Amino acid sequence: MGGKIAQGRGSERFEVVIPATCRTGSGLRERVMLYDISCSGCLLRGNGLAIRQNDIIVVRPEGIEGLGGEVRWVRGREAGIRFLTPLYGPVVDHLHRTFASFADARLMDPEPRPRLVA
Repeated sequence: MGGKIAQGRGSERFEVVIPATCRTGSGLRERVMLYDISCSGCLLRGNGLAIRQNDIIVVRPEGIEGLGGEVRWVRGREAGIRFLTPLYGPVVDHLHRTFASFADARLMDPEPRPRLVA
């Protein structure tokens, strides 16, 4: 299963791959993927992130309600998000159990394969 990410942070982060939607304060929506999650925040990646540091956004991971967050940093297609209200520990555990296998698959085959469109 996907592992823990040991980084000097306030709460333990877990490797996951969770499809999600990111909505900005201006109402723009983008499909993103969450690549790690903790009670206090997450890492998201998107193709054209229209967010900046200190923006307030709503991230809606598959399977749970939207989570308000503050953008702590943006680097290219990645952003670090701090949740405005920390997640309940069992919710993080559930997301980790549900989506860790996707993280394992990503680690085994990290390069996206081209898709043929008919």
